Amino acid sequence: MNTLCDAQRSTLILIDLQARLMPAIHDGATVAANALRLASMAGMLGVPVVATVQNPEGLGSCVPDLAPFCGDAIAKTDFDATAAAGFLDALPPGRDELIVAGCEAHVCVLQTVLGLRRRGYHVRLAADAAGSRHPGNKAMALQRMQSAGAEPLTTEMVLFEWLRNSGHPRFRDMLQLIR
Repeated sequence: MNTLCDAQRSTLILIDLQARLMPAIHDGATVAANALRLASMAGMLGVPVVATVQNPEGLGSCVPDLAPFCGDAIAKTDFDATAAAGFLDALPPGRDELIVAGCEAHVCVLQTVLGLRRRGYHVRLAADAAGSRHPGNKAMALQRMQSAGAEPLTTEMVLFEWLRNSGHPRFRDMLQLIR
C-alpha cells in the first residue's frame, strides 16, 4: 500500500515489551524508547493502543514507562497474538491500519504480523521499535515480514505521517518526543 500512515485509521499494537525481557534485547533501551514515542503520540492523537504480554508470570508486565499506555494488556502464551483469547476482539472496528512494535521480532512479532496478514489486515512494522536478542534474528524477521506484505517503517516516519504537516496542533509535542 503506497499511502501515508493515518491516525484516524491506525491502531498501535505493542507486543511483549516486558520488564524482564527488555534487558536481554539487543539495543533494548532504544526499542523501548521508540515504542514509548509511538504510544505517547498515539495517546495525544486518540490512536487506540492494544498491548500484549507473553507469559506475564515469567516475564512480568510491560516496562514501567509504557505501563500507562498498555492498559489491560492481553496476557498470552501463544507466540502469535491473533491466537490469544481476546486479541482480535480488542482491535477497534473501522481501523484497518495496524502499526506494530515489540519483541521478540523473530518470534512473537513475526508470528503476530503473519497472523494479522493472513486475516487481511494492513500491517506496518515500526522496525526501530522492534527488537530481538540477536540482531541477525531481527534482520531476518524484518525481511520475512516484508515479504509477507508488512510495510517496514521507522518511529519518526509514523509520527510525521500521523501529523502530516508542521501546522498540526501536536507538532511541537511530537518534536519534544523525538529530541
